[in-house]
Amino acid sequence: MQTLQKSLPSMGCGTWAWGNQLLWGYDESMDDQLQAVFNLCVNKGVTLFDTGDSYGTGRLNGRSELLLGRFNREYIGSNKENIYIATKLAAYPWRWTRQSMVKACKSSAQRLGKNVDLVQMHWSTANYAPWQEVGLLDGLADLYEQGLVKGVGLSNYGPKRLKQVQKKFAERGIPITTLQVQYSLLSTYPVTQLGLKDLCDELGIKLIAYSPLGLGLLTGKYSEQGPLPKGIRGLLFRQILPGMRRRSQAQASLLGCLQEVAQSRNKTMSQVAINWCICKETIPIPGAKSLEQARENIGALGWQLNVSEIAELDKAAANVGKKMVQNIFQTK
Repeated sequence: MQTLQKSLPSMGCGTWAWGNQLLWGYDESMDDQLQAVFNLCVNKGVTLFDTGDSYGTGRLNGRSELLLGRFNREYIGSNKENIYIATKLAAYPWRWTRQSMVKACKSSAQRLGKNVDLVQMHWSTANYAPWQEVGLLDGLADLYEQGLVKGVGLSNYGPKRLKQVQKKFAERGIPITTLQVQYSLLSTYPVTQLGLKDLCDELGIKLIAYSPLGLGLLTGKYSEQGPLPKGIRGLLFRQILPGMRRRSQAQASLLGCLQEVAQSRNKTMSQVAINWCICKETIPIPGAKSLEQARENIGALGWQLNVSEIAELDKAAANVGKKMVQNIFQTK
């Protein structure tokens, strides 16, 4: 078993919002709060931070990595030696050589002030430019061979493409540590329909679940009556929320089921949704922009849903009409 994989915590923290103005309304006045979030997470054993070199908006591209680098340097407390920073390198159209990936990772390391622990391909180009991926994957493998990273991972890959990449890496003696996909009670497609979890188990790859709270839909904090988030998230919520309240004679609605389990457990709906991901043997990486959100996420740890609760949630999730939109880069 890979040393890095064995060291990863049961939950991480996603940092997409740390620098993203467009979807998450970031501004630099939030930095002190984000540092407090980082400190609390590490202190409580949530030591995996997932970022990407494209995270940020416009002039703030790379902002998430810069912030993580600063927070990591300034952190004093328990679990400091267990901090792992995972970054995803974007498959930009102008990146297509192996050298471009090595250069990109070195730029990330510069922003972080340390080597990247886990480097991940942010998405596959197989759906639109399969030729481009050859050099990018070679570069990813080069990073591992050169000792510039502790592990290599993929993101948004389906089973067919994953098998091909795993074979390519195995020929060079390079293990794939993790595969990251959108996975939650509103996005079971990668696991239930594509069968990714079974394949990952077979290949010794750990599944990371991003958007485990469905962009906030699974928190129970929103209803069609509003207020809803602005922009794209609000539009999406209007489409999905009605189906989350839909129930049949035999089956409670997804939100109803989440609420019922949460009340019986004395937990929040968010904590139940995150714990469901952990029970499915994935590492969820919910985001947090405030101490309140971080504390709530951390409350998903230290307990487990039972078999009947998981089965009820699974049934309720299957009953939802419109589910979360899949990432356009997710391959088969």
